[in-house]
Amino acid sequence: MQKLTRADLLSLEQYAEQRPAMRARVLEHKKNRHIQLGPHATLAFEDRLTVQYQIQEMLRIERVFEARGIQDELDAYNPLIPDGQNLKATFMIEYDDEAERRQALAKLIGVEDRVWLRVAGHEPVYAIADEDMERANDDKTSAVHFARFEFTPAMIGALHAGADLAAGIDHPNMTVSIDPLPAATRAALAADLVG
Repeated sequence: MQKLTRADLLSLEQYAEQRPAMRARVLEHKKNRHIQLGPHATLAFEDRLTVQYQIQEMLRIERVFEARGIQDELDAYNPLIPDGQNLKATFMIEYDDEAERRQALAKLIGVEDRVWLRVAGHEPVYAIADEDMERANDDKTSAVHFARFEFTPAMIGALHAGADLAAGIDHPNMTVSIDPLPAATRAALAADLVG
């Protein structure tokens, strides 16, 4: 997928006019791009449309209209767009209760590296997490991580041929496996891969 440029973005005025339609389109698009991994973890897979929406929303919220500010947002979000050989996702650990969340994050150090996807007949692909910055320390992991999953040509070919896709986590304090993922999710994610 091509990275976004300023030419791909709407002005603040244009976006204000088109926002309701774009928001509805993106929400519908995202339905098959989320994987709930048990009660407390979610993978939200990004692509060019979801990233464009995030950038447009940030520009709107921050009232950014100058070239430098727009480029800063593009530079921050473009790395979330998959390149055809990988999938990219936001991995979120979610607890409503703050005390419970704090305890869980202390027990889940390293969980971001134990999230996996697996094409049927192939080895799991583990997340390469937080390449932009460290989000964990010796005391706890973060509630939000950015993950990249790199696929081999054989895995991509198998997905395009209809192979099932599974997802899970194999951390000692959070073990989840969904096998297979719903067909609509598999198809949406396979569409991000070229091969």
